[in-house]
Amino acid sequence: MPGLQVTTAAAFLSEVGASVERFASAKHFASWLGLCPDNRITGGRILHAATRKVKSRTAYALRMAAQSLHHSQTALGDYFRRMKAKLGAPAAITAAAHKLARILFHLIKHRCPYDASVFAKEEELHRQRREKNLRKQAALFGYQLTPVPV
Repeated sequence: MPGLQVTTAAAFLSEVGASVERFASAKHFASWLGLCPDNRITGGRILHAATRKVKSRTAYALRMAAQSLHHSQTALGDYFRRMKAKLGAPAAITAAAHKLARILFHLIKHRCPYDASVFAKEEELHRQRREKNLRKQAALFGYQLTPVPV
């Protein structure tokens, strides 16, 4: 899996163990790690929206793994770079670590290997959306984009 190293796996196994059965879902697991927002809401207004402060070696290791995705030429690396442009570096690291935690939970729970082809569809949809937006922006400036033959 992109970004995960032996030290990340060791931190995961030392804190969580070989089974994730004690967590009801990946969302519960990510919340336990402190990688998801803890919105304080009253009267329909969000008073405070930030991740909880949690002392977890696994969460720290997943944040380090997420930070290493910056140069990765994978769908997860693209996700990290999109979030970094949109939210800034600290929030992007947390978002990517949250995604890594959910993927890791799924892999451990179902005892299956990591398959990058699952993200190919998502990556293709993102590429098509980006191309459509570029064509729309070019049309606003009076240009028409044509594909270059390879």
